[in-house]
Amino acid sequence: MEIRTDNLRGEAIIALLQEHLDDMYRITPAESVHALDLEGLRADNITFWCAWDGNVLLGCAALKQMDARNGEIKSMRTARAHRGKGVASGLLGHAIGVAQHRGYSRVWLETGSFAEFAPARALYERHGFQYCAPFADYRLDPNSVFMVKHLGRE
Repeated sequence: MEIRTDNLRGEAIIALLQEHLDDMYRITPAESVHALDLEGLRADNITFWCAWDGNVLLGCAALKQMDARNGEIKSMRTARAHRGKGVASGLLGHAIGVAQHRGYSRVWLETGSFAEFAPARALYERHGFQYCAPFADYRLDPNSVFMVKHLGRE
């Protein structure tokens, strides 16, 4: 698996992100969907990666710089055909490593509270994320779960 920065212009990543958004809106009420669209993910404060096996797109993840000490994981997605192969774990580990390199104190995330999101929550727990209150501009929402990983740089 090769993880590389992506400009969100290729057909494969556009299709994967559309699948991601379609699933989010299928599972979660619209007012509780916090997934970013393509333009949102192209913002200057977001670094976006894709995982590849040759020319096969395996998954994606993004890291949003909230401020000089905090980052947020966004748009974690593994292509359906490649789930259960460690793609998400590799991408999440990569994003955490970048956050550490940047000197962040914490990495935050929001994910869904529905059963469909249980595998994602378990992944985040395995990587040391803990449940927390809403952060940044998020509000308490029964459809959302908030998590944080402290990187030891308080």
